[in-house]
Amino acid sequence: MGKEEVILVDENDQAIGTMEKMEAHRTGALHRAFSILVFNSKGEMLLQKRADTKYHTGGLWSNACCSHPRPGEEISSAARRRLEEEMGITAEPRFSHKFIYKVSFPDNLVEHEYDHVFVSTFDGPPRINKSEVKDWKYADLQELKTHMDKSPLEYTPWFKIIMDHLSGGDRV
Repeated sequence: MGKEEVILVDENDQAIGTMEKMEAHRTGALHRAFSILVFNSKGEMLLQKRADTKYHTGGLWSNACCSHPRPGEEISSAARRRLEEEMGITAEPRFSHKFIYKVSFPDNLVEHEYDHVFVSTFDGPPRINKSEVKDWKYADLQELKTHMDKSPLEYTPWFKIIMDHLSGGDRV
């Protein structure tokens, strides 16, 4: 497979081109992404600890899955594909909301993403892809929020934004 490309978008989420993924993260180009929240039947959220080898935020806790759609790929299809690839979960995530964020990292990389948030349900243990995911756990939402407030550096920046949105009453 060649170099991975991301879909560049404008502030209205209209596609305006493509760019090699690492170049987009070096230049801070706004591009399309997605995040998937997975809840079990008890209402607990499935978290993943990102593999230490990730190009940024390795070893941090985050939502069950996050990635980028490929050029020409529907974002809902990309969400299903990556949830299976990263967590071994076959599901039909539902769209919840979207937002733009921009975060700079110490290694001169920038996340500037138009993030589409999807929600799904799943009971049981995931079958994690060890090259993507170091660990996983289900977490009670209130306990998670309390821990995030006490230890924010243990979580990815986009996940903190998503959790703030959920805390605002937009329970999925």
